Amino acid sequence: MDDEQNKLPELKLDAKQARGFLSFYKTLPNDTRAVRFFDRRDYYTAHGENATFIAKTYYHTTTALRQLGTGSDALSSVSVSKNMFETIARDLLLERTDHTLELYEGSGSNWRLVKSGTPGNLGSYEDVLFANNEMQDTPVIVALFPNFRENGCTIGLGYVDLTKRVLGLAEFLDDSHFTNVESALVALGCKECLLPTEAVKSSECKTLRDALTRCGVMLTERKKTEFKTRDLVQDLDRLVRGSVEPVRDLVSGFEIAPGALGALLSYAELLSDESNYGNYYIRKYSLDSYMRLDSAAMRALNVLESKTDANKNFSLFGLMNRTCTAGMGKRLLHMWLKQPLLDVNEINARLDIVQAFVDDTALRQDLRQHLKRISDIERLMHNLEKRRAGLQQIVKLYQSSIRLPYIRSALQQYEGQFSSLIKERYLDPLESLTDDDHLNKFIALVETSVDLDQLENGEYMISSSYDTGLSALKNEQESLERQIHSLHKQTASDLDLPVDKALKLDKGTQFGHVFRITKKEEPKIRKKLTTQFIVLETRKDGVKFTNTKLKKLGDQYQKVLEEYKNCQKELVNRVIQTAVTFSEIFKSLATMLSELDVLLSFADLASSCPTPYTRPDINPPDVGDIILEGSRHPCVEAQDWVNFIPNDCKLIRGKSWFQIITGPNMGGKSTFIRQVGVNILMAQVGSFVPCDRASISVRDCIFARVGAGDCQLRGVSTFMQEMLETASILKGATDRSLIIIDELGRGTSTYDGFGLAWAICEHLVEEIRAPTLFATHFHELTALAHENANEFNTKQMVGVANYHVSAHIDSTSRKLTMLYKVEPGACDQSFGIHVAEFANFPESVVTLAREKAAELEDFTPSAVISDDAKIEVGSKRKRISDPNDMSRGAARAHQFLKEFSDMPLETMDLKEALERVKKMKDDLEKDAGDCCWLQQFF
Repeated sequence: MDDEQNKLPELKLDAKQARGFLSFYKTLPNDTRAVRFFDRRDYYTAHGENATFIAKTYYHTTTALRQLGTGSDALSSVSVSKNMFETIARDLLLERTDHTLELYEGSGSNWRLVKSGTPGNLGSYEDVLFANNEMQDTPVIVALFPNFRENGCTIGLGYVDLTKRVLGLAEFLDDSHFTNVESALVALGCKECLLPTEAVKSSECKTLRDALTRCGVMLTERKKTEFKTRDLVQDLDRLVRGSVEPVRDLVSGFEIAPGALGALLSYAELLSDESNYGNYYIRKYSLDSYMRLDSAAMRALNVLESKTDANKNFSLFGLMNRTCTAGMGKRLLHMWLKQPLLDVNEINARLDIVQAFVDDTALRQDLRQHLKRISDIERLMHNLEKRRAGLQQIVKLYQSSIRLPYIRSALQQYEGQFSSLIKERYLDPLESLTDDDHLNKFIALVETSVDLDQLENGEYMISSSYDTGLSALKNEQESLERQIHSLHKQTASDLDLPVDKALKLDKGTQFGHVFRITKKEEPKIRKKLTTQFIVLETRKDGVKFTNTKLKKLGDQYQKVLEEYKNCQKELVNRVIQTAVTFSEIFKSLATMLSELDVLLSFADLASSCPTPYTRPDINPPDVGDIILEGSRHPCVEAQDWVNFIPNDCKLIRGKSWFQIITGPNMGGKSTFIRQVGVNILMAQVGSFVPCDRASISVRDCIFARVGAGDCQLRGVSTFMQEMLETASILKGATDRSLIIIDELGRGTSTYDGFGLAWAICEHLVEEIRAPTLFATHFHELTALAHENANEFNTKQMVGVANYHVSAHIDSTSRKLTMLYKVEPGACDQSFGIHVAEFANFPESVVTLAREKAAELEDFTPSAVISDDAKIEVGSKRKRISDPNDMSRGAARAHQFLKEFSDMPLETMDLKEALERVKKMKDDLEKDAGDCCWLQQFF
């Protein structure tokens, strides 16, 4: 930012201009959300509170502020360069959701609003935002009309995606936490939400406003009268392609959603732009079409990118985005990650194609090379339809179209087991899209109408052979050029000056065609100059002059050039109008190519990871268990500094459907439970997963309650936040969901927290019966897994199992080592005191802690383990935790690792190295004979 600071454009206004501007600025309505910029031609300015906000947020200093005017009228101002304006616009409209952006043009006291944009409606700023960047995501505006009744609240929802030109309607009942609204906002990728003013002010809507904040959605209030259904069908008839009957039938099936859609049409001013007519689609949106994710789950599973990510692999989107097309693939991946599938056949169809690309490396690499040359067809068509495009965009579409035969022939080479699916999904549609009635017609149009030879010079023009009128003008232009050229030669010989060297022919905006000589040459021909020519100007660089012949030819040339330009313009518009008629074809093509791009991206990820991904087996929600063998967290293992230790997760109905995971902090509990959620999400998006083997029963929803996060910023206590999130799980989850809970009950006293955690566990196990991973620091909860526990538990719990993350304490070196392995059984609970002991706490403190712990806990692991399990677990426990055995084993393992790392591998050949390692391994195995701790490694 420092160099931006140095390059701050100077605020250049004289006193009169400043007075005029200040009088105008006072007339602007007060809008705390609006950031207003004023276009001063070479730079922009912002004023008042906006100026302070920009100086602090983007220049990180208030020294950037200047005062406009004097005394009590003085107004803080900041000037912004064109580049900085683009940066600020991208941040306000694409990253944040708390401001709108307004741009004014004018001078003195006369200014008018020329552009306004919100995070949901980027419309007029698209040229600024995406001039140098791809569009990664399509923003959606949602309108909600809540209708509160005794038995809950009915929500009428309408949405519009202005980029894809889609309108949607939905109506559903919701609970007091608005869990359905939240999952709809996440799935649609909503950036802005309209609500009636009366609803915003009502007390019932406070939790709805909180849901919008959690999802990072801007709230826009509109008058209740705008949520109207009068003339809605008539308006939709103008916007939606096709006949009016299906639209009328669709709308009449809803009670309050049409009002929400009506508010959207007027807010987005869709009817004022004729290019929208007949170009919109309308659909019914169903909450049950995709796996539901709320904002807490999106955060816990790191699905989308965040500004705080240390690198791109921190988020699932960043890791999985290996797309090649310009923008389209990224946007589709964004959408798929927010809308994982529920239909087993559809998931398997995606997986089949990914597998085809994983198995055939040559095909994958070939297709990726071709896709890299495909432009952002969706955006190009959008701009053409909006009449915001010229020949350059047409040429980009043409260059993408001529790549299709290569994509087709690459796909035709594939002869593997999924060839019929590839034929049905890609080859057949490609064939029908590219035939002579469709894209080949477009290619022919461009090849006959555009002068493709001129592209190398960066010029986009209509070929003169395309139109007889244009051709005649071109010939006339060339003939005049020849006449001017011969006049130049003739004049040079008359004046006895060498052509081009001494007598130059210039073409400028001021005088048109003129002769020019240097001041040095002027005295030689002064006599002729004054008698036969008209001198136009004399300057340092020479004397410009003309004669009647040159003037006449120059004027004719200028006239023909103007006519030629106008004819070009007219023909360009005609070509664009014709190109727009291909929009349906290009939209189908964009859909197909972006899907191909994302599936290739999945295959590339699966094949290129150091430990390859595998294809998951997918079962319907009421069939099968969830088995992940050797599973890893894809984002964590992708970090350079991590050597990831894989773990198994077996959620088995009736046995370990509900897992309680205990163990020391930092031992890997959180990573383990999150990776299970991430693996299931990836599988249902249609990707391979980071496991050795995976079998998944489809989940309709993932609930995650992980870490309290940053909610204190919004004035919600940690405990309150935990309870709110947990309440939404208890209300929204079914036996087809997956529940991930980490460290519940931390924000309150131990007894309350434990009581709540116990009650919640019981409810989840007995009522909801969803597969659950419950990581906890309340070791007492492990008693849930045993029938004859103690006073806590009187009922038999079915399907509860204990697991723990293991750690090892070396009694000689006093080191605590995290093993990051998840193992069956409850955890030995004394880690806290161990850690304190090894951190050299005073002995008296450690002793006191032990006594207090013993007083508080009449709970011991052995007391809660059923008799037949006691002997086995007891002996196993003893074997693993004998401190001397462990430290002896660890020392020997350390010696083995040191020998291995000291081997001079660079001087040894492969055979010799392998023999040496085998001998070392055999010696270690022999020594493990009398050391139980070492035996677990063989």
